[in-house]
Amino acid sequence: MAEYNEDAYRLARKAYIEHSCPFERALLSRCVSCSRSHKLNLAEREAIACSDPEVRELCLVFYQALHENAQFALKTSPDAPWPFGKEIRAQCGGVRGLAMAMEDVGNETTDIAATVLQGHVHFGGCSEFPYSEIMRAVVHYEPRKRRG
Repeated sequence: MAEYNEDAYRLARKAYIEHSCPFERALLSRCVSCSRSHKLNLAEREAIACSDPEVRELCLVFYQALHENAQFALKTSPDAPWPFGKEIRAQCGGVRGLAMAMEDVGNETTDIAATVLQGHVHFGGCSEFPYSEIMRAVVHYEPRKRRG
């Protein structure tokens, strides 16, 4: 079996996807949804792109704030790459937690873009989001168990 050339894949991905989604892992794991995303197939892999660059910027700010706030809650080092399980907990739990902080249902139907936009209106910006409430959802989020 031929080896995958990760460098070639990254170059192709960068050339093909103009606006990557910061919540790609959450979308691929189907713990949340997004009306502004679209799925692509690249080199036998799935990737998620964002169709709205303006909303993507708001999502990126929220994503970065989630990582900053979740370091203590998930016991991660700011210098080390995040393990997949902790990344999923931050992304899925974070989006669902933000929805729940606005008295909405946080589940697999939660729309990331709509939730982030609604949060900006509701709280007055990403820096005003109730991260202590959101972190409770991050800590309590349990990723799906592997089949088999």
